[in-house]
Amino acid sequence: MIDLDGLETRPAQTWGALRLVPLVRREPIVDLRLHAKVYGDEPSVVFLPDRTVYTAYVPHAFVASWTGDGGPAAAYGTQLGQPLRRVPVRLRRRMARRADRNRLRFLPLHLAVEGFLALHFGGPEIVWEEWSRRAVAHGLSPRAEDAFTGAQVRGLDDALKVFEIHPGQCGLLLYAADAPAGAFVVPHPEDYRALHPTLVRDLYGELVHEYAMLHPARDFPAVIDDAAVSSLADLRAEADRHEREWAGFHDSVMAAGLLRAPERVEEIYRMGRFTLSRFLPSFERKGDNHIGETITDEEGRLAYLKTFRLSEAQSRRGHLLSVLAAHGWSLPEAAAALGIDVAALGMRLERAGFGHLLRQDVLDGYRKAVSGGGRRTRRGGGTSPPA
Repeated sequence: MIDLDGLETRPAQTWGALRLVPLVRREPIVDLRLHAKVYGDEPSVVFLPDRTVYTAYVPHAFVASWTGDGGPAAAYGTQLGQPLRRVPVRLRRRMARRADRNRLRFLPLHLAVEGFLALHFGGPEIVWEEWSRRAVAHGLSPRAEDAFTGAQVRGLDDALKVFEIHPGQCGLLLYAADAPAGAFVVPHPEDYRALHPTLVRDLYGELVHEYAMLHPARDFPAVIDDAAVSSLADLRAEADRHEREWAGFHDSVMAAGLLRAPERVEEIYRMGRFTLSRFLPSFERKGDNHIGETITDEEGRLAYLKTFRLSEAQSRRGHLLSVLAAHGWSLPEAAAALGIDVAALGMRLERAGFGHLLRQDVLDGYRKAVSGGGRRTRRGGGTSPPA
């Protein structure tokens, strides 16, 4: 479970379909600071250690500064607005790269997205006869996923502009139609104030974009018991009680899917007593699936968090790849684990965008087997297509 110990939930603010829940630190982290380095609107190409490349819209990087003795670290300042110069394509070396002795530049959210794209990227480890030559030689390359910028999420820009930043605020949980959309946590309140506007430049999933257009956020009215209020102190006590009840409901119910324990955690870089990591979910078929990145201290306490909610289609792709890899890329064994036949698994792979991994004659055979399987009859005389 992602532990938000040390962070307290404050009353939510809503704007249309969006609900923004502030997180306040009891004690700021002073020996780790974050600031943004803003890029332009041109695409970025990042060269990765395995000699592959990652291409995406990367609006900014984060630079982490830390001290080795626990003393206060300096934030070098965040500049938002137009970049100083523009080039057709921006070239970068690695997702996380040391910028100075105690400074690390990394690409927020893209670090996590690249980890998702790299999931079993090498393809079949055993040359089973069903896989194409391309799959055996090049794996999943090229692999692409879609995302939306915050500017494309209806109402987010306005919500961030009118959002009231609380004293001591170091984070935010974002909901679209009360579905968990993403989390953002930083070490220090000054970092949050500086980085708050960058949220509109971040990446968001398909579900967030869709829910922001179609579904309004629900109201959670706070009803004061008149009989319990006879003074200002009583009114204050009632308000505090409602605030505690809201925080308890939010942390245990609304945020449960977002804070579920990751399935895989990969350590990226050690920064003194802090560690930068990225994580992947278990790809549950009927549940929230979030990828993200964290910075934690030596005791596992959270200093930085940024998450991205996968769409249902992205979760299915992650699930299929995980099942195949767990069974040595053997289609019969993977199909048995899923409770379906091999032809149905082949059709799932094609619908998920992985049809090119199969030999064309094999894929054609699967299509024929599924289409020729007849139609099932249901009670009442209706029919339904085969699974």
